[in-house]
Amino acid sequence: MDGMPSVLPDGEPVPDDGALPRHALEGAAGRPLGFYLHVPYCATRCGYCDFNTYTATELRGSGGALASRDNYASHLIGEVRQARKVLGDDPRRVRTVFVGGGTPTLLAAADLVAMLGAIREEFGLADDAEITTEANPESVGPAYLAELREGGFNRISFGMQSARQHVLKILDRTHTPGRPEACVAEARAAGFEHVNLDLIYGTPGESDDDWRASLDAAIGAGPDHVSAYALIVEEGTRLARRIKRGEIPMTDDDAHADRYLIADEAMAAAGFSWYEVSNWSRTPEGRCLHNELYWRGADWWGAGPGAHSHVGGVRWWNVKHPGAYAQALAEGRSPGAGREILSAEDRRVERILLELRLADGCPLSLLAPAGLTAARRAVDDGLLQPGPFADGLAVLTLRGRLLADAVVRDLVD
Repeated sequence: MDGMPSVLPDGEPVPDDGALPRHALEGAAGRPLGFYLHVPYCATRCGYCDFNTYTATELRGSGGALASRDNYASHLIGEVRQARKVLGDDPRRVRTVFVGGGTPTLLAAADLVAMLGAIREEFGLADDAEITTEANPESVGPAYLAELREGGFNRISFGMQSARQHVLKILDRTHTPGRPEACVAEARAAGFEHVNLDLIYGTPGESDDDWRASLDAAIGAGPDHVSAYALIVEEGTRLARRIKRGEIPMTDDDAHADRYLIADEAMAAAGFSWYEVSNWSRTPEGRCLHNELYWRGADWWGAGPGAHSHVGGVRWWNVKHPGAYAQALAEGRSPGAGREILSAEDRRVERILLELRLADGCPLSLLAPAGLTAARRAVDDGLLQPGPFADGLAVLTLRGRLLADAVVRDLVD
C-alpha cells in the first residue's frame, strides 16, 4: 500500500537543477536503487483517503491541460530523464520499480509500460528487478493485465480492502465483492509471478466475522502476499467528518488489536509468514522488495506530484499539484518543493523506527544506552524475543507487534 501523503513537510529549497550534495552519492554503488512512480488520479475519492490524489472534477480548471492524465506519462518520463542527469554517472541499475497512486491503472497500460521503459532506457533494470503496479480491481481486465506483463511488470497489488459490501460502502470503495479475487486469477493467467492483496481492518461497522470473511476470501484467492493495515482516520477526510457528526462509530484500539491477532493466526494457518508488522508472504521471494528498500534506508527516486525521494541521506519531495508539477518540468526545473539533509542521528533513529517493524529485527548496536536499557525491559515484558536479543537483535514478539509504536518510542529515547 504505497501512497503519497497529502501534506508536505517544511524544508530547504531544492536547486532548480535538482542537484544533490556531493556526499549523497558517495558509496552509492553499494546501495540498491529503486523508483517510485506516483500516478495521482482516481475515478472517485475514497472516504478514508488522505493521499495526494485527484479526481477529474477536482482538477477541472486548476492546471488546465497540464494536469490532464492524457499526457501524464510524458511528464513523469521527463522527471525520469531529469533523475538521470542529477545522478550523473551513478552506475546502478534499478532494482525495484513501484507504480502507486491514486489509481495507476486509470492510465492506459501502454502509458505504464512507457514509464517503465524510460527507467530501463536511462538506468537499466537489474536482471531480477521487481516491477510492481497497484491496481483497482474494477479498472483492469485480462487484456490490460497481459499488456502490463508483456511490458515488463512482474508483480501486481490489488486494493481489496474487504470482502463485505457494507464495509466497502463505509470506505467508499467502488469495486464489488469477489472482483479482487477474480483479478488474482486473471493476473496469474497473464503470467504475473507475484500478486498482493491489500486489506484494511477496523472500519466502523466491521465485525470480527466480517474480518474473518475478508481474510478467508483473500487467502483463498491465491495471492503470495497479503498486506493488512489498521484503518487510520485522517483529519479532513469524509470518513473523519462522518465520525465527528456521529453518523458512524469510531473503532477502538482493542478491536484493532483483536483484528490483528485474527489476521496473524489466519495467515500463519495458510502458510504465510510475517516479515513486517503489516505484511505477510508465502515465501521469501514473495516479499515486496520495494518496500524493503524504504524500511532499510536504501535509495529511491520518487517521481510524480507529491512524491518523496531519498538518496544518501538527502530526502526531498515534489510539489503536490499535477499542474504545478508539469509546469516545472516544462520549464526544465526540478519539481522538488523542499528537502532535508539527514544527520547521522536522524538516520540512526529512522533505522530503529523502521527496522524494528521487520521480522529480521533491529541491531542492538543502533541503540543508545537508554534505548538498550529499554530493550532489556521489553524482553522482560514479553515485547521482544529473548533468543534474537542474545544474538544482538531486537525482534518483536506477537504482543510486541501489537504495541510496536510504543516499543519504538521507548527504544529511541
